[in-house]
Amino acid sequence: MTQDTMPGLRGLDHIGFTVPDIEAATRFFVDVLGCEAFYDIGPIKAADPGVAEKLGVNSEAVIRKLRFLRCGHGSNFELFEYSSPDQNTRQPANSDIGGHHLGFYVDDFDAALAFLREKGVTIMGPPTIRDAGPSAGITWVYFLTPWGMQCELVSFPKGKAYEQTTDRRLWDSRDPAK
Repeated sequence: MTQDTMPGLRGLDHIGFTVPDIEAATRFFVDVLGCEAFYDIGPIKAADPGVAEKLGVNSEAVIRKLRFLRCGHGSNFELFEYSSPDQNTRQPANSDIGGHHLGFYVDDFDAALAFLREKGVTIMGPPTIRDAGPSAGITWVYFLTPWGMQCELVSFPKGKAYEQTTDRRLWDSRDPAK
């Protein structure tokens, strides 16, 4: 008998991404966004048996350090600081293959946006307020980490319009048990 979906899937455990300076990244995620640092591993050399193959990196790469953070009621982060002779140091745009952003849900959008501005965080344009379509009810704006990675501040305290048309729900950080 063949199963159609992955057996035992419970959800997203963590998001891993590489930063140019793990200490500076940790200060931003902990001191500005409120994440909590847990533990470190490393250094790890890709030249060690099987590492380059398992991670798909140059055999001369080194993970100087990796650090796990917890972010509120959502996913954990796995921060990597690498050195590698073939390292690309350019941040991908959302339109690039592999482009990405991290979306942070907040209860009070205006207060959170004011806080980010007070901390000197670069805000990418004015907030967008959706009042039509399946995402009606959401307010969002992108902001940048100190090293230029894109993040999103998002809030929809009264839900999204799609919820009126189906009993199905996206995972919702307002009620992580659902």
